[in-house]
Amino acid sequence: MRTDYHNHLEKGTLTIDYLQQFVEKAKNENISHFGISEHAYHFEETKDILSNPWVNARRCYRMDDYVRLFEKAGEIGMDVKMSIEMDYTPGKHKEMSQFIKQYEFDYVIGSVHWIGDFGIDLAEYRKEWERRDVKEVYKAYFDQIVTLAESNLFDIVGHLDLVKIFGYVPDDDAFLDVEYERITTALAQSKTCVEISTAGLRKPVGKIYPDPRLLKKCHDKKIPIVLSSDAHEPYQVGYEFDQAVAFAKEIGYSTVMTFEKGERKEIPLK
Repeated sequence: MRTDYHNHLEKGTLTIDYLQQFVEKAKNENISHFGISEHAYHFEETKDILSNPWVNARRCYRMDDYVRLFEKAGEIGMDVKMSIEMDYTPGKHKEMSQFIKQYEFDYVIGSVHWIGDFGIDLAEYRKEWERRDVKEVYKAYFDQIVTLAESNLFDIVGHLDLVKIFGYVPDDDAFLDVEYERITTALAQSKTCVEISTAGLRKPVGKIYPDPRLLKKCHDKKIPIVLSSDAHEPYQVGYEFDQAVAFAKEIGYSTVMTFEKGERKEIPLK
C-alpha cells in the first residue's frame, strides 16, 4: 500500500471542494492512506511558537476552521487524515507540546526550515547560502534534527535532508557520515518515522529526500518510513511515487507506517 501524509491546502482554500480535489487525486494514484498536514505557521494559534516577518505575513488561518473542515469531510465519508506540519523550534518544546495536545491529529509532522533567522529552503534566502559555510549550516540543521527526535513530539520527520534543497552539499563524505550516523541514532531512539519525499525531485537539487546513504542508515536502525509528495496543489499528490516505492525497496524496506488518531500500524509496501 501507499501513503501520502505530507500535503498542503495553502494555495487554495479551507473548503470541502478544494480538499476533494486532493483526495480524488490520491485515489487516482492508488494511495490508500492520505492526509493533509498544513503548515502550523499559517495559524494564529502558533504565534507563540514561531514568529518572524516572513512567517507573520503568511499567518492567515484559525484552527477552529481547520478542524471543522475535517469534521465535515468525515460526515460525508471523505477518507482523509488531519495533521499538521510544525516548524521544529528550539526552546519551544512546551509550547509545541501544548499546541499538539489540543487537537485530535491523526499524526504530526515535525520539520526544520529555519536556522535562526535563515530560511534554508526559501528562494528569498538563497543568496544567504553564498555567505555561509555549508558545513556549519549542515551541522546546525542536523543539530535540530537530533533535538526534534529527542523531543518525541512528532510521528514523522519531514524531508529529513531538506538542507540539500539548492544543491549545496559538503564535499566531505566523512563529515556527512558522522552527521547521518548521529541523526539516525537519535531517530531510532524515538517514535519518529522518516518520510521518503518525492518533493526534492521538483526542487533545484532534483533528488528524493533523503539521500540513499542516509536512508540506508535509517533502514539498518529499523526506523519506519512513510511515502510523501509534499503536494502544495492537487496535481502534485503522489508525484513520482513509482520512484519512491522502487527506492524504498532498493534500500530494503518492505513496509510503511500508517496513522489514525495517533495510533500507528505497519502495513506492507506494495
